[in-house]
Amino acid sequence: MKLGARILKTGIAIVLSLYIGQLLHSPSPLFAGIAAIFAIQPTIYRSYLTIIEQIQGNLIGALLAVIFVLLLGNHIIVIGLAAIIVIIINLKLKLENTIGLSLVTLISIMETQSGSFIEFAGIRFSTIMIGVFSAFIVNLVFMPPKYENKLYLKIVDTTEEIIKWIRLSARHDYDHQLLKTDIKKFKDSINTMNLYYKMLKEERYYLKKNLPEKSRKLVIYRQLNITAKKALDTLKRLHRYENDLLQLPEEFKESIQNQLDSLIYHHEQVLLRFIGKIPTPPPYPEDNEYLNKKELFDFFLAHQKEYSDNNDPHLYHTMQIIAMIIDYGEQVEHLDTLITSFHSYHHNEVSVEDEYDD
Repeated sequence: MKLGARILKTGIAIVLSLYIGQLLHSPSPLFAGIAAIFAIQPTIYRSYLTIIEQIQGNLIGALLAVIFVLLLGNHIIVIGLAAIIVIIINLKLKLENTIGLSLVTLISIMETQSGSFIEFAGIRFSTIMIGVFSAFIVNLVFMPPKYENKLYLKIVDTTEEIIKWIRLSARHDYDHQLLKTDIKKFKDSINTMNLYYKMLKEERYYLKKNLPEKSRKLVIYRQLNITAKKALDTLKRLHRYENDLLQLPEEFKESIQNQLDSLIYHHEQVLLRFIGKIPTPPPYPEDNEYLNKKELFDFFLAHQKEYSDNNDPHLYHTMQIIAMIIDYGEQVEHLDTLITSFHSYHHNEVSVEDEYDD
């Protein structure tokens, strides 16, 4: 089991909120700790948004608690009715994420039997807000997330594994069941990459320093994700229509294999170029014809003429394979263009791996 940063930050936020609650002589610092659990978030930007939402949600819970107690008392049925109304109001205001803490505020205030009810309600509300602000401070100060490193390493690991399978699939030399299992894992990895990208985008929006450079990086990371997804789509087509590939003429099969080898080599080179492991632009421009789209298309047209029935499913399946390879190649070319442009503006860019090692 891996002890992640969010787990540690949650523990620190609970300790800080309880300590501040005791320091301010709160009668129930426990509620500050509970609020800190609800308020901790994976990014600074989300933590900032959470404070805004939690203030609104807690105000709703506190106000409804005061109104119901003053008008109807604090019988358990009244508390249940108030809870229903709090949930409805939060949903109407699109504050779904605050429902839990709003109910904690509501119940913590309505359960009192004290005569000085208004003062008690104010103390409970303040105690809960201590937990919310403690979580924000912890998220801001302790172990700020490095989603760029996580995203890049996830992209590289996933892409390298997909490329290995493409190389094997082009030669029809692989375990079908194992590939089927790995394709499912790759789908999960692509989803994780998209999640990391979303987190990175939020952090870059919040931290304004060096915004142009970071905006360009975001464009590259988005294209890295798209290109990895296209590589996976290509692998899935090769796996699904393997029998159709085996039916192709030897010259056509050899062309597909050679073009795929060139394409995935190009993809690997672009990934290395991004982190500065190979120069930009490449030293031998004349050798940079990575994918010959015309050759693949001409082979397909020649193969199509051999069939009198143009409705043969084999032709449709072959067309899908060729179209996917070409689409994948165009995405790699676009990624190459973006990275070349990026390095032309930022010559001394530190590689992501170096940042990670620090």
